[in-house]
Amino acid sequence: MSPQLRAAKGKEFELRAIAYSESVHLYQLVNEKMFRRMKYILFAFALFLTGTVSAQQQFQDSIATERASLQRNNSWVLAAWAGANIIQGSISASNAKGSDHYFHQMNAYWNTLNLAVAGMGLWAAKKQLAGIHTLERNRKEQQKTEKLLLLNTGLDAAYVMTGLYLKERGNRLQSDRPAGYGNSLVLQGAFLLVFDIIQYAENRRNGRLLEKNAPNWQLEPTPTGLALAYRF
Repeated sequence: MSPQLRAAKGKEFELRAIAYSESVHLYQLVNEKMFRRMKYILFAFALFLTGTVSAQQQFQDSIATERASLQRNNSWVLAAWAGANIIQGSISASNAKGSDHYFHQMNAYWNTLNLAVAGMGLWAAKKQLAGIHTLERNRKEQQKTEKLLLLNTGLDAAYVMTGLYLKERGNRLQSDRPAGYGNSLVLQGAFLLVFDIIQYAENRRNGRLLEKNAPNWQLEPTPTGLALAYRF
């Protein structure tokens, strides 16, 4: 190989080495810029996810807190009604005669049960605030509360009808006990009917708020992290 050819090949090799070195340097610069941009994008996405999860969790917590607050307040109302009837009924039953005696007696008996129900309601209200309130849990709890109140409303109407029947039977047979018990059932059933209708209206407003503001896409906590779920 002539010296000229050898020199030309050496020059070509040197140029290729320089070109390769420049290519590697350019590749590193591009990768560094892309990596920097990806870090910004990932950081922004993480902030978005954090804000979304925080906002969703605050909303779910507020729904659960409102539901528990309604149950707690209404349980205290029922407890106050029950306590007043137990005290008044016990005192008046010992002084009254005829159907009035049985009327006050049934008021005291009936509200012993109401007092127990109020205590269970206070315990349930406290229990509702425990744990993480996901959309699914809130939906289940809200539906359960509303269905129970509708069932109670039907039972309240049945109490009133039973009371009217006992009252009519007592008057027809001129018997003080069924007449007195009937009057008590009409009073207690009417109170519970109005009370449960008000409770249902309050909880339905809370349910509509949940339905209106709950998005289809939900980030929910799982045992292994977060899951993105779509609700139809």
